[in-house]
Amino acid sequence: MKTLRYLLFFSLFSLFAFSSVHKYYVSITQIEFVKEKQSLQIISRIFVDDFEKLIRMRYDDKVTLDDSDNSDEEKIEQYVKKYLQEKIEITIDGELKTLNFIGKKYDDDIMYCYLEIENLPSIKTFQIKNKVLYDVFDDQKNIVRTKINGKNKTFILIPEKDKGMLNF
Repeated sequence: MKTLRYLLFFSLFSLFAFSSVHKYYVSITQIEFVKEKQSLQIISRIFVDDFEKLIRMRYDDKVTLDDSDNSDEEKIEQYVKKYLQEKIEITIDGELKTLNFIGKKYDDDIMYCYLEIENLPSIKTFQIKNKVLYDVFDDQKNIVRTKINGKNKTFILIPEKDKGMLNF
């Protein structure tokens, strides 16, 4: 009986130890309209290793994203800004808006990217297209959480459905 337990234990251990781990590719973008500041404030959270892979594929294969004293930091900021401005499109009241890249920071394995759209007295219609990392990962999902005009809405965007729209 004891031998059977050991055999079962080692069989299960082998099964789990050598099975491949499925990785999920996801980003989360929070968008809030702050009426008093006439500002749409955006925080996009992306896994550092996923974004590093993207930058290495697209721009510079020697770049490393981390918190250390990095001489490439200015160049990295430009890559992040350029990529996010290409892949995130926000249309307010039928007009495509320009995203202002404010900056980024690292928190463990997450990169927080801060963006803003200013001079918005009101929002009647809101549309977002978020194609972040679709060009790297086929199964990428981009979750968008909005708080606009006191209403909360969440979109899960995938390559086949990369747009969400709200009317107020």
